[in-house]
Amino acid sequence: MIILFGLAGSGKGTQGKALSEIFGWRAISVGEAIRSSGEYSAIIDKGNLIPDEDVVKLMDKQITKAEAEGFDVILDGYPRTKAQAEYIVTHMADKIDGAIILEVPKKELYERLALRGRDDDKERESIDRRFEIFEQNICSILPLLEAKNIPVARVNGVGEIGTVTGRLVAAVQKFNPNATKQTTDVNGGEIEKSYGE
Repeated sequence: MIILFGLAGSGKGTQGKALSEIFGWRAISVGEAIRSSGEYSAIIDKGNLIPDEDVVKLMDKQITKAEAEGFDVILDGYPRTKAQAEYIVTHMADKIDGAIILEVPKKELYERLALRGRDDDKERESIDRRFEIFEQNICSILPLLEAKNIPVARVNGVGEIGTVTGRLVAAVQKFNPNATKQTTDVNGGEIEKSYGE
């Protein structure tokens, strides 16, 4: 299991899908799971977080399903809070190969989010609130992972999609030398043409 962290617009979704194709794993996005549930649009539009217990239930169900179908898992943006991280390290620490933080300057993130055009990306105040929440939470999440000897890598998320994917593949294989590539394509394929689409 790999955990992908990063601010909104950092490319977690795009890169999670790319890694899932390369390694034959299942990418599970907490944002996608929340949005597809249709229950939390008012909270999301204000840039706030969904209650931890709801997120844990949603993600636990998705992870259990993926594992039952024989897939290793890439978690996109989960855990998001200290409480979620405590759940993860209590119940799944032995399954986690490592965590990766995709680092992208905020100036570029604003540009990517403007291109992406999702409803929750339109208000600068909402975006800034999401950035602030992420930065506060990552400071409490990382010590919990490190206390369980889960390695954490910081990866430069700037550049062509395939270039960034290559950096992530290298990080994954450092965490788990037995991770076998199913494909040699690290150029993003037809997954997504840009971070803004």
